Parts: sequence; C-alpha cells; structure tokens
Amino acid sequence: MSLTLDTYRLLGRSGLRVSPLALGTMTFGADWGWGADRDDSRKVFDLYLERGGNFVDTASMYTNGSSERLLGEFTRDNRESLVLATKYTMQRRPGDPNAGGNHRKSMFGSVEASLRQLNTDYIDLLYLHAWDFHTPVDEILRGLDDLVRQGKVLYVAISDAPAWQVSRMQAIAELRGWSPLVALQVEYNLIERTAERDLIPMAREMGLGVIPWSPLASGVLTGKYSRADLDAEGVGSPEGTRKNVALAQNQLTERGLAIAEVVRQVATELGRTPAQVALAWTLQNPAVTAPIIGARTAAQLEDNLGALDIEFDPTHLTRLEAASAITLGFPHDMLARDMTRTVTTGGLTIEPRR
Repeated sequence: MSLTLDTYRLLGRSGLRVSPLALGTMTFGADWGWGADRDDSRKVFDLYLERGGNFVDTASMYTNGSSERLLGEFTRDNRESLVLATKYTMQRRPGDPNAGGNHRKSMFGSVEASLRQLNTDYIDLLYLHAWDFHTPVDEILRGLDDLVRQGKVLYVAISDAPAWQVSRMQAIAELRGWSPLVALQVEYNLIERTAERDLIPMAREMGLGVIPWSPLASGVLTGKYSRADLDAEGVGSPEGTRKNVALAQNQLTERGLAIAEVVRQVATELGRTPAQVALAWTLQNPAVTAPIIGARTAAQLEDNLGALDIEFDPTHLTRLEAASAITLGFPHDMLARDMTRTVTTGGLTIEPRR
C-alpha cells in the first residue's frame, strides 16, 4: 500500500499521531565533520514539513548541541504542529560523572538543557538514549513520570536497551500507574536484524512502537561503498567521516557489502534507488512505526521519501530476506522445531492470536 508522510500512525499504545518516516537530525550541524550546515539543514527540515511530516528526532548532544539549537530556530513558528523527540543519557560535561547516564540528576539536567536549546517549554517524546547498567529502573521510571506530571514531557520512551529490562520497566510502570513507555528505538536494517530475536517481538507485546535508527546502515545500503573502503579505520566517537562511523558500527563489512549488492539488484529491477528499497524493507515489519531518515541534503531526503510508495514483489522480499537472514537462537529456534511443536500441541493445528 502506498504511503505518504501525512498517512499518520499511532505511536505504540498511545493516541499520538506520527508520520511513517521520522526526520532524524543528527546531521543538523557540521560539528562532527560530516553533517549539514544551517542552510542545508533548513532546506531538509522545510521539505519534510512541506510533504506533511510531523515527527522530528534529535538528542541532547547531537553535533554537540547544534542539532537542538537549529531545531529551536526552525520550529519557532510551527512548534505546536510537530512531534518533537529528544533523548537524554549522553555526557554533557567532560569529567563530570553526573553529567551523563540514566540517573535522575542526569535526566533532569539534560531535559532542562534540551528545553533551552529547543526553545520550547515541553518535549513531546523523551527517550532514555542508551542503557548505562548502573541506574535502578524505579529511579528512571519515577523520574520520567515526574517530568510528565510537571508538563515538561508528554510521552516517554527508551532506546538501545536490553529487551528484558524494557519489558520489566513497562510492567512496573503499569503496576504503579506511572507513565508507560510508548516507543522503542533500535538499530534495525537489512545488515542488522538481531532485534528480531527479542526486542521487536517484546515491543509489540508490551505496546511500544518500534522506531528503527540507521535503516540505511550508515549509508552502506545505498551502495556508496566498495571493498576498497574496508581498508579504512573505525573511530571511537561520532566525529570523523561517515565511513569511519560505518566501520566502527560494524556495518561496513564483507557481509554488509554483499547484502548491499542484493539491495542494488532489487532496486534496479524495480526502477528505484537502493536507499528507497532498504527503507521500504523496514516498513514491511508490522511492528515498525517510523524508521528515522537522516538525510544531509534536500536531494537525499527527496530520494528517501520515495520509499513510501514502493510495492515489493514477493520474490524481491524473498531475496532480501535470504541475503540478510539471521538465526534467532535459543529458545526461538528450538521452539520452532517440528519435534517441539509435536510434543507441545500433539500435532493439532492452533491458529495464533490475531
């Protein structure tokens, strides 16, 4: 079915309406060496809104805060019509142990900084950005709920965390009457599909909309890299080049390039670009609400939006699935075996819940 940016979807188990592609703004600002300057960022932002988009994603320290500051400028006249999402966790002051992490002090300090940079008095959607393995979950949940009760945040969500912790948090929030998590950000693309093992099924069961980041695998799935690029080195920070980041994220590999070649072949047969095919594939998963597209130019965004009206032939999907297949591992593979099904159902046919 053909989509448009103004074919809005409900986010998780909430009434919040969002576009089927979110605009990622980690490319807003050139502080890290590979982003867009103010003028190009503005062109991307304006084009997204002109097409009916309303879901904009940033984070407290993307491009050292430039992303939020630029959005604060760009949203001055249209703030109410946007669903503005940001994240907390990233280190805001070098050397300060409490300037980053998931705990309450970091959370509140980051939110206040984001409100100033975004030039707004509320955040539509606040994500915990990455799991820190130190902060008790009740501290996180109570802090998020306090922000909602104060009116500084409307909805809360989580990114880059173990499935069992997310499900545990959602259960605690429901039992205590605290604000539930409505969205889960995960890395999800044809090169990185391991979220299919537990994170994505958990999100569907627990009422979280799945928001894939890096659906183009740092550009690898666009076909821009070759085996000659494998000789470069990865980096330990987001600064440098996109190639360095792709290597560091383990996306630019022999396997990644092989998958990208199948994407290119399918794109050629469909008369589309590889980026459009890779993005459209993520939208085939019914748990996915809105992949995040991180275009650096208006031309790239224009191309990305073409993913919304791609209709795959079943043979194309089969080839993409085969090229990128992963094993689900235990217990999923064991539970899917014929012997397991025989001893648990006695050979009876039982239809799954609809």
